[in-house]
Amino acid sequence: MNNKEFITKLAKRCNVTVAEATGNVDAFVNVMTERLKENDQLNISGFGVLDVKMRKERLSVNPKTGQRFLVPPKVVPSFRPSNKLKEKFNERG
Repeated sequence: MNNKEFITKLAKRCNVTVAEATGNVDAFVNVMTERLKENDQLNISGFGVLDVKMRKERLSVNPKTGQRFLVPPKVVPSFRPSNKLKEKFNERG
C-alpha cells in the first residue's frame, strides 16, 4: 500500500475528505519526526514504540577490493511492535 492508497482508505474510514486526511497524516509524520530528532520515544498504545538508537562506529570490508574502511557512528530510527500488534498477526494464521 502506498501513501496515496493509505490516505484514501483513511479518509473513507474517518469520513473526511482526502485533503483533510492528507493534512492529518502529514501533521502526524511531522510531529513524529520532530520528537525522534530530539531523541524522544513515541509510545503508540496497541501499535508499538518508535525511538532512535545509536549505532557504534565499526570496521567494514569492501568485498570486491578487500579494502577496509571505518563506518562512522550514526543514529537510526527503531520500531518495537506492541504485544497486541503481535497477537493480531498471530491470529491470522
